[in-house]
Amino acid sequence: MGTARYSGEFKRDAVALVESSGRRISSVARELGVNPESLRQWVARSRAAASPSGAGGEGPLNPEEREELRRLRKQVRELELEKEILRKAAAYFQGDGSMTGRWRFISDHRHLYGVQRLCRVLTVSASGFYRWTAAAAARAARRAADEDLAASIAEIHEESNGAYGVPRVTREIRERHGPVNHKRVARLMRERGLAGRHLRRKARTTVADKSVPPAPDLVERAFEAPAPDVRWCGDITYLPVGGSWMYLATVIDMHSRRVVGWSLAEHMQAGLVVDAVTSAVEARGGDVRGVVFHSDRGAQYTSAAFAQVCCTHGIRRSMGRVGSSYDNALAESFFATLKRELLYGSRWLTRPEARMAVFAWMAWYNRSRRHSALGYRSPVDYERHHASTIDNLGLVA
Repeated sequence: MGTARYSGEFKRDAVALVESSGRRISSVARELGVNPESLRQWVARSRAAASPSGAGGEGPLNPEEREELRRLRKQVRELELEKEILRKAAAYFQGDGSMTGRWRFISDHRHLYGVQRLCRVLTVSASGFYRWTAAAAARAARRAADEDLAASIAEIHEESNGAYGVPRVTREIRERHGPVNHKRVARLMRERGLAGRHLRRKARTTVADKSVPPAPDLVERAFEAPAPDVRWCGDITYLPVGGSWMYLATVIDMHSRRVVGWSLAEHMQAGLVVDAVTSAVEARGGDVRGVVFHSDRGAQYTSAAFAQVCCTHGIRRSMGRVGSSYDNALAESFFATLKRELLYGSRWLTRPEARMAVFAWMAWYNRSRRHSALGYRSPVDYERHHASTIDNLGLVA
């Protein structure tokens, strides 16, 4: 392994973590595994670039500089208010980030922050809010009608011993009470936790490209390696952000379970996995020739772009069978851990908020989280222990 090189994106995220957490640079540097002095320089350069006086020149400010300083201070105050609004909104919504929830939040906080500011921060229109306010009476009537319909739905659902889902409940409602929209029935059942009995399916992130010949399985479910950068594995999962999704691709070293590379984006195109592998190569110093990368047979991993990046860095591709989660069990297990520990009780309203949370958790996972399969060492500590052992064996020889 060579000396790690950090991308500009990594440096910006590291500086953002220092600025947003309020922690000491030495603490954040230890968590990220970077030299504290390097992180201190990144922070200093970032602050100098943002300073109205540039690199810290001395002397009194001229009128233009004072005006610029006043403007920037006003901007900082506004940003602090926006951050406060988002923090309160996250607690207020409690998982309900719907448009109605936003209107209610604005109505409850309009005298504290003002309608225009609240609408801007929550990315809604002020005219829409005023229309919602004017329609309060009509909403009350609809709520009363919904309550009556929900009572009928609950009665039918109970009569079927919980077996009826939306289609059968809708049909029964129409037989008893007349026309009703199935989407309205679905919404009322969802809001009250009512559902028919059915087999649950997971969201599909693996779509095989049958036109591309797969790589051989060089792992055969043996998810271990005698040293770092012998075998890697990777996969894609989805994360809920606001009312949409973001997709996370990872590269995990089978020796230490360390996440050596990852990428987070709004799409599931081949560039997602290419970026993840590229970041892993950079983190490992640039020379990873001979490492095996194991994945499923999703279209992203069978793409020409992914094959090219592997060929460029001398990475040997390996693939499991179609539809078998056991053939990539280590990556599946990691995503189960991530969702259990990172997503539980959390809801991200914006993509930058999600990215910062993933960035901080990945650093904690690699450097602090104790792994039962590693003798309760963290992945980074396990690699250090392995390197120390190899060095000691070399001295004895």
